[in-house]
Amino acid sequence: MSRPRLLLAAALALAAAAFFAFGGHRYLTFENVKQQQAGIEAYYQSHPWQTVIGYFAFYVVVTAVSLPGAVVMTLVGGAVFGLLWGTVIVSFASSIGATLAFISARFLLRDWVQQRFGGALGAVNAGVEKDGGFYLFTLRLIPAIPFFAINLAMGLTPVRTWTFYWVSQLGMLAGTVVYVNAGTQLGAIDSPAGILSPGLVGAFVLLGFFPLLAKRIVACVAARKVYARWTRPARYDRNLVVIGAGSAGLVAAYIAAAVKAKVTLVEKHRMGGDCLNTGCVPSKALLKTARVLATLKRARQYGLKSASAEFDFAEVMARVQRVVRTVAPHDSVERYTGLGVECLQGEARIATPWTVELKGADGARRTLATRSIVIAAGARPLVPPIPGLEQAGYLTSDTVWDLRALPRRLAVLGGGPIGCELTQAFARFGARVTQVEMLPRLLVREDPEVSEMLRARLADEGVDLRLGHKAKQVLADGAGKVLVCEHAGQEVRIDCDEILVAVGRVANTSGYGLEELGIPLSRARTVETNEYLQTIYPNIYACGDVAGPYQFTHTAAHQAWYASVNALFGGWRRFRADYTVIPWATFTEPEVARVGLNETEARERNIAHEVTVYSFDDLDRAIADEEAHGLVKVLTVPGRDRILGATIVGEHAGDLIAEFVAAMRQGFGMNQILATIHIYPTLAEANKHAAGAWKRAHAPQRLLRLVERYHAWRRG
Repeated sequence: MSRPRLLLAAALALAAAAFFAFGGHRYLTFENVKQQQAGIEAYYQSHPWQTVIGYFAFYVVVTAVSLPGAVVMTLVGGAVFGLLWGTVIVSFASSIGATLAFISARFLLRDWVQQRFGGALGAVNAGVEKDGGFYLFTLRLIPAIPFFAINLAMGLTPVRTWTFYWVSQLGMLAGTVVYVNAGTQLGAIDSPAGILSPGLVGAFVLLGFFPLLAKRIVACVAARKVYARWTRPARYDRNLVVIGAGSAGLVAAYIAAAVKAKVTLVEKHRMGGDCLNTGCVPSKALLKTARVLATLKRARQYGLKSASAEFDFAEVMARVQRVVRTVAPHDSVERYTGLGVECLQGEARIATPWTVELKGADGARRTLATRSIVIAAGARPLVPPIPGLEQAGYLTSDTVWDLRALPRRLAVLGGGPIGCELTQAFARFGARVTQVEMLPRLLVREDPEVSEMLRARLADEGVDLRLGHKAKQVLADGAGKVLVCEHAGQEVRIDCDEILVAVGRVANTSGYGLEELGIPLSRARTVETNEYLQTIYPNIYACGDVAGPYQFTHTAAHQAWYASVNALFGGWRRFRADYTVIPWATFTEPEVARVGLNETEARERNIAHEVTVYSFDDLDRAIADEEAHGLVKVLTVPGRDRILGATIVGEHAGDLIAEFVAAMRQGFGMNQILATIHIYPTLAEANKHAAGAWKRAHAPQRLLRLVERYHAWRRG
């Protein structure tokens, strides 16, 4: 603890000790005050200003140090100063004292609490930052909740000091008036317990719930205002219309049909969305073939003199499409129609909050009246405005699947997951790949050593990595294309035959009525939603890539559950979308998988943590498979086995991370992972060995020394 904190802690402890040492706790009793009431009033009559100042200062100190006696002090204020002035004096003294207690708790404890429990308090902090004043006001209206506890607890949160002061001043006023008024009748009161009758306590509790009710009323008024310019249909043909048949849309429609709602799913292109047609499925099929080629090139590592394979790139891409066709029935119109979903092909436009206009492939138009709408319109590749790029032509993760000839020279823009996966795949097929990333490292969301492992692997496989290079222009001539970059203030030219743009994805937010309805977008250019995935229209929801904040197939499906359930049953019960445990993986070789915090994020957010690392080069199965590279890196709460996050780099990392996902979701820690039997020899043992490394670092050394002495004694 720093010197200023030590001094403040010492001062508070000294003040509390002095209070009890000089008998303050005996003076501030109800019985003593009743006995001394006449003397106090007489002193006030002869020394009014001294009495007011002394009382005010003493009240502030009692409240600031959280000493017992504030209730009795309030009664004294009413008895001596009367209802009006007693209320004024007590109101300001209690608010100032409470604010000082708040500041002291913040100065002494907030950093420590946030560092140690920051992960668990994330939702609390976010709620306080958004509605801290509102919740504080509600608590202040219920005098049954000790005010000193509120002072200290709020000091550990991000609520602003000025907000705390004025909300406390206002929120404590009702309780102050009750106690000051009781003080004016001090002679008729037998004990402080008699002040708050059950009826009065009940009234205060109802008063405390009033802001919550008021918030709901305000929300209803806001909804009425936003709906004011629209005419609600007399009846609805459907319970739900879902726009977009990607991962989010399919799950939303499936859930609605499962609970027997009448649901219509509208898709203008292909069922299955990006994941099936241009994303997860085709990319993993391509990566598998590329990996087979890479494995054959390592034949000597497996004791084989030689191994090789001939391939036709057109046949490789034909296999990719065959895989897509094989998976397609899972997302087909036939399947979902059989589940009870009405599947319509065409372009949807939200005409009003309750109607969707559909333009079919034949040009025919129809209007769908629905109680609720779920927007699941997905995302598309982001194409930066680089001069000359449009004229020269380019590929994206949507269009690269049309290739049937392998580019001889390929420039890949982007060092994120998509860029790295496709870079490695095309390099393994024999293309001369130059990967361009404007940031200083690949996979910038991961820890630096993770980025370095992938960089080294790509470099070993012949990829020309250009980190810290910013694309400025594209030139085209008869010999191919030239990507002009800037690096360290110098111009760098990269010759290529094709340019693959893989710098991220942007939500599809235009062309289906958002602008006409006035539905706002977030700073990330996604549809703006609240914690229930509602837009400004409470019956219109958004989920998946179009809503963010994550652009993964599994999070799209995760959000879709909340969107559909809230859309169908929100009038009875609503569920906040839960993002506390979100895993993801980059399917390069080595694979990179993560859940929760990594070390970089923990440091940036000043969250206290311990790091445990286990290397795959010690794992028997990895050694046997010639895959002894990578690591398991786990962040835990200091001194405890609770997991804050895990990163795995290596063979099948995307599968291995599931154990840590389950641990974080279900609340078990490193001790439970260590106690779980893992089959030998498997890669999954890496998780157990990581837990063992954590256990060794937390072995009870003093106890072990005693046990050692015990065993020595037993040997005689």
